[in-house]
This record gives sequence, C-alpha cells and structure tokens, in this order.
Amino acid sequence: MEKVRFGIIGLGNQGSLYAKHFFKNGVIENGVMTALCDINPAKIDNMKNALQDDGIAYFENYKDLLDSGLVDAALIEVPHYLHPEMVIECLKRGIHVICEKPAGVYTKQVREMNEAAKKSGALFAMMFNQRTNCLYRKMREIIADGGVGELQRVTWIITDWYRTQKYYDSGSWRATWEGEGGGVLFNQCPHQLDLIQWVVGKLPSSVRGFCEYGKWHDIEVEDEVTAFLKYDNGATGVFITTTGETPGTNRFEVSGTGGKLVCENGELRWYKNKCDSQVYSKTCEQGFSVPGTEVIKVETDGLNRQHEGIINNFANAILGLEPPFVDGTEGINGVELMNAIELSGWKNGKEVSIPVSEREYLRYLNAKRKTSRYKAVSDDTVADTSGTFESKKL
Repeated sequence: MEKVRFGIIGLGNQGSLYAKHFFKNGVIENGVMTALCDINPAKIDNMKNALQDDGIAYFENYKDLLDSGLVDAALIEVPHYLHPEMVIECLKRGIHVICEKPAGVYTKQVREMNEAAKKSGALFAMMFNQRTNCLYRKMREIIADGGVGELQRVTWIITDWYRTQKYYDSGSWRATWEGEGGGVLFNQCPHQLDLIQWVVGKLPSSVRGFCEYGKWHDIEVEDEVTAFLKYDNGATGVFITTTGETPGTNRFEVSGTGGKLVCENGELRWYKNKCDSQVYSKTCEQGFSVPGTEVIKVETDGLNRQHEGIINNFANAILGLEPPFVDGTEGINGVELMNAIELSGWKNGKEVSIPVSEREYLRYLNAKRKTSRYKAVSDDTVADTSGTFESKKL
C-alpha cells in the first residue's frame, strides 16, 4: 500500500471540512480520499459540485461504502449517537477508523465499541486534535515528571464558546436530547473533558454538576455548566463552561504542592516552588513565611498540527511509518466525565461517583429522549468551519 485510501462518512460541517480543505488540497501526505457517504442526497450533490473529482465514489448507505472495497480507513463524522455503531462496523471489517468526538453519548455504547476494538486487528483513533497542542503536551509532561508535586487543585474556565440562536437553529437534530444527547458538554467541550484527565493523568473520583438547560438559548440541552471535581487523593477542582457568555475565558490551571501550571493566552507558565509546600510547612519556624516561587515561561516545541496532525499520524501508523498518537479506546474517559456531570445535573447537583452507573444514566437519558423534539429546519446547509477551532489552540 503506497497511500491509505480514506472514506468519509457524514458530509456535514466537519466531514466537508476534511474533504474540501484537507484531502482535496493534499494536506494528508500519505492518504487519498476515495469514497464519501451521506444519507442526504443534497449534501452529496453539494460535495460533487465542490470537488469535481470523478475518481471519488459516493454512497448514501455507509455499509455499502465499507463493503465496496474502496477504503482502507474511515472518518466517522455523523451525529453522536451513531459513532459507536459505525466504528464497530468498520472494526468488524478490518477497516481502520478515526471517530469524531465524543466517542459516544453514554459509556455503555462506548464500552461496547472498545471491546470491538480489542478484538479487531484494525487501528482505532479518536479525533482528539487538541492533544497535538504543544502547551497541553508540555503540561502533561511536567505533571507526569512530578513538576507540580502532589495534586491539589484543577481549574478550567472555558467560556469562549459563545453561540447564537442561529447556530442552534442550523440543524434539526442540534441541541436536542434525541439528536445530540447533550449540549455544551457533548458538543463544544469533549476535547477539554478529554484533556483535563489526559493532562492531569487521572479522572476525578466523583463530581457534582450544576447544569442550566436552555438558559441562554431556546434549546433542550445544557448551555451552562459548573462542575465540582473530587480526586482520590483529596484534591479538588472546578470546570466551568457556557455557550452564552462573551467575551469568554480559556484558563487551565493545575496546582500542587510543588507549584502550579497556568495555560492561558497562548502561554504556559510554571510557578515552581523552591520547596514542596507541605515539606516547608512542616519544617519552617515562621508562621507567615512562604517557600518562594520561580516563575518560568515554559518553552515548547511549538508544534500544534490539530486535525491534520491526527489524520497524517493515523495514515503513517497504518503504513508502519510511526506509532499511533491516540488510542481510540481512551475516548471513554471523557464520556465518563461528561456523563457524571450531566447525571449530577439531572439530580440537582447530587454527588456522582466515577465510573457512573450505566443503567441509571440511561434511565434518565431515555426519559429525556422520549419528550425530545427535532426542529423544523432544513439539514441541507453545510457551514464552513475552517478556522473555527483556532481559538482553542491557545
């Protein structure tokens, strides 16, 4: 195999971005686009007109694409509920697959997907493009090396997701329990909910979530969340997000007995204690003394290849040119966290342990889905999202 043959399943905003801006322009060095699929004929016609490429096959049924023999790998770019089902169908056929975030809506379906991945010889990755960010990679490295000492507090204020009502009205399924399965936690924040455990190195042991549903928009799902996190060593944390606030903030801070890391405004600063704060507390003879801190503007490799980095790495990994960067089975961690926050919100902020009760979560979710209603709007339009993820590069 000289180049990996890719198929894209789902020609909405993200799938169209990959087709028109990545593959058409040769951004994926060892990959070529050979097949596209969408259940909406209008989106297929739009893509044919945009690409003008007779070498691409088009399908309305994704299983027909997978059975065509035209693809070695697939990109799954469909509404959230369908992610696990389609990934499993790829893996059953030995087709390598990258799944768009989130891995799924609830942990039960993601766990089933992960079990299929373990049985398959195909590669499986999540589109965790924010993991390519040099700042987050450096934070993870410093924390793993003990640079902040024992974990004390994790705080992420990520409120620069402002969305208008027009955005929510752009698709019939958008911001509904039946179509999307959740709001800002499931659509905007899967990357942050992945990173908060990937960077720190572990999930919280429990959460309390305070969610506001349709507070700032005419929608069914949450558009504002404040979550309180508890870790097994006694550390605590706060995660705050909304799509109704502007100007917003994006500040990620991890504190420990050895100092703290602050990631904000495209910079990573390390406030490094000259002595571990607990050691200093137990040995210092003065009541108001502090150990002193060195402030370091952390240097990184400067690399942040985002989506194209993930796809290029995936193609290279299939060809045996480099190791895969993202193990798709790790996608369950972010879903575990978003399920715990959402479940706590449904239970008026009651503390919820991680892992969540899959049966209880599904009972609450299915009750929401029974009264959920799609909006009476056209799904034919595709928005140009190129560059919209730039602000999250920090």
